[in-house]
Amino acid sequence: MTPSGPSEVTVLLRAWRDGDQKAFHRLASLIYDDLVRMAKHHMRNERSGNTLQTTALVNEAYLRLVDVRNDGWRDRAQFFALSAQVMRRILVDAARARASGKRNAGLRVNVDDVAVLSPEPDPSILALHEALEEFSKVAPRQAKVVELRYFGGLSVEDIGEVMKISTRTVDRDWEFARAWLKREINGQRS
Repeated sequence: MTPSGPSEVTVLLRAWRDGDQKAFHRLASLIYDDLVRMAKHHMRNERSGNTLQTTALVNEAYLRLVDVRNDGWRDRAQFFALSAQVMRRILVDAARARASGKRNAGLRVNVDDVAVLSPEPDPSILALHEALEEFSKVAPRQAKVVELRYFGGLSVEDIGEVMKISTRTVDRDWEFARAWLKREINGQRS
């Protein structure tokens, strides 16, 4: 995922974990392009006139990551997994703010292609988030795969590395999760 290689990122993560704040800033500049790529993954189907740009999403994620206590981080894949979680929370918070508690009874959501970050309330990201929360209660591993792939833009290989499972298992989990989420989101609200 990062052209500089996982070892340099891992070394900086460990230095940051050990209290070297300068290591985080070196890390941030090293992985900035990867974070932008993750953010662009969310913006690819963006409606025109959105209020949150890719750079703003990356900056907000950066600000939240600075405050994270990272005692348990082992490597770059785990860092990108956390980055995916942070971006998901930012997107859900933004969607909630736009929605102001409104519901859309006729909502249809494509799990593969959810539009996010528009100025209008976007109930699709909220519907996906809520369905994913429910799904995590019955299939936590598969829900984590969705979070890492959809919200984090991680590759199947990186997800396997983060979760310590085979790429074949990641693929099966993704297919199962997509089917469940599509049924849950589209079936309940149509």
